[in-house]
This record gives sequence, C-alpha cells and structure tokens, in this order.
Amino acid sequence: MDFLTKEIIYQKSSQEITSLLYEALLDNTKKAMEDIQATRFIDANEKLKKVNDILERLGVGLNYEAGIMADQLDALYNYMADLVIKANINKDVEPLKEVQAIAEEIAEAWQTAMKNNKPNQTQQRRLKKANAYEKNVMVYERDMNTVEEGK
Repeated sequence: MDFLTKEIIYQKSSQEITSLLYEALLDNTKKAMEDIQATRFIDANEKLKKVNDILERLGVGLNYEAGIMADQLDALYNYMADLVIKANINKDVEPLKEVQAIAEEIAEAWQTAMKNNKPNQTQQRRLKKANAYEKNVMVYERDMNTVEEGK
C-alpha cells in the first residue's frame, strides 16, 4: 500500500478506502505472524500497532445511525483489537489467526456489497454534478471577512 499517494486516496470513495483498510489489516496481520514465527519481535510489534490503528480507524468510520450492524461491527473490531494486544504481549500467532479469519470474512462481505451496490449511470451523473458543484461553491466563514473556495 506504499504506492498510494494522497492524491489517489482523495479520489477514492469512502467504500474504497474501507476496502483498502481491510487489505492493509490483512497484510499487516500476515506479516506480523511471519515476524513472530521468525522471532523478529520488534518488527512484529510495529506491524501489530498498525493493525490496531487500522481497527481503530475502522471503528471510528462506522455510521452508528445505520443500526445494529454498526454496533456489532464495533464490538467485533474491539474484540479483534483485544486479540492483537494479547498476541503482541505473548508473542503468539494463534490470536492473530483468529483476527485474520474474521478480517477475511468481513473483507469478502465488503467486496461483495461493493460489487452489488455499483451506482448506475444516472446516479454517477448526479454524483459528478454534485462533486462539480462542491468544488465551485463558496464557503463564508462566521466573521464574513474570509471566503474560502472548494470546501
């Protein structure tokens, strides 16, 4: 994921960014397991910190107005974070195998949902018009002395 630039990330939808987070979660978990097995504990620790950071970001990105599914995902992310901490303290790959299995299922479900929820051409045109409007709208701050473009 090192090849992604800020410009490319800014062009991604929130759904695509979530997909990238799942990919990075799985990649770092796999590499951390390899590091633990090779007794490279410092490297494993760094990767496991990234895994927990990704889990935190996934939790923060949840829309709790969406209902019970968001609450369940939050609980699952917290459970996975606890497993990562346990694995890091004990330098044990078994909890990470469970994290990997759960993350793979969620990522697969996310990919399926993204494929099944592709916007049609009319929706894409509306989205482009909305984005074009947002780029050109003027935003006035409270003191009315400052004007910013493109917020």
